[in-house]
Amino acid sequence: MDFVIFVLSMASLIFGADFIINQSERIALRFNISEFVIGSTLIAFGTSLPEMATSMAASFDHKADLAIANAVGSNILNITLVLGIVFLISKPFTSVRDFFAKDSIWALMPIFIFIIMSLDGHIDKFDASLLFMLMFAYLLFLFRNSKNDILHNMDKEFIANFSWIKSSLLLLVGFGMVIIGASFAIDSASNIATQFGVSQWIIGVVVIAFGTSLPELIVSISAARKGKVGMVIGNIIGSNLANTTMVIGGAAMVNTLTINLNKYYFDMALMTVASVILVYITANKLYSKPAGISLLILLALFLHEKIYPIAEHIAS
Repeated sequence: MDFVIFVLSMASLIFGADFIINQSERIALRFNISEFVIGSTLIAFGTSLPEMATSMAASFDHKADLAIANAVGSNILNITLVLGIVFLISKPFTSVRDFFAKDSIWALMPIFIFIIMSLDGHIDKFDASLLFMLMFAYLLFLFRNSKNDILHNMDKEFIANFSWIKSSLLLLVGFGMVIIGASFAIDSASNIATQFGVSQWIIGVVVIAFGTSLPELIVSISAARKGKVGMVIGNIIGSNLANTTMVIGGAAMVNTLTINLNKYYFDMALMTVASVILVYITANKLYSKPAGISLLILLALFLHEKIYPIAEHIAS
């Protein structure tokens, strides 16, 4: 039964993502807003809602490992899995926006701040408040530095036929389908994983992180197929920032989160390395298939480290 639910939830994600991409594009065109800003804010927050809901629920149940692992694993998968696949399926493109000069610091700064906060073994409400302030700082920066990304080629007929009410309703329907689909995907995948005696951290960093990353994956693939790679990069940067600030911060507001960096150093290191590689890619504008393959190799290392011991345990 869990497998059937998982398949149906995937279908909900796919159709919901299509609504989100279509209506976000219409809103961007109608209000002369760049696709990058739309991807970094509206879509990034929308696709990060499953992570936030899951981590806050886990924190409420005093499952700190699961709450943090969900955000950490999602950050890793967003870069390695989502961007890796997007770069593989999309054609080489030249972006008007200089992601390295304008946005790369926001891919690294929250990771470093989160690690520093974790050195004392816990994330409390004060830390959460600082993380929320960092998210606000990013939004302020984004809207003040997006003037050069404004679109100027709006179609007058498009403007005349645009319906804010219709687009808003379809956008809400899309987000609802994505969130509900992700929720059922998480539950069904967790039930399947639990049958094999998987630890709480592993469930969070792999299974639930994959489930909560499905919205980013589906939305990004849909956007890439339509040539909106700039929106994808904005979505990933915004989503990872939201995961590190809003998701972990929201969970810490519910209950103080305890964390052992020595125990989970591999995942923390991999999340940092993946973020550094993303900065390197933007610095050299390596938006191509070789970059996608490199990211998927990093994903393979991550999955091998997490899943291979479990497979050995089951086999024995």
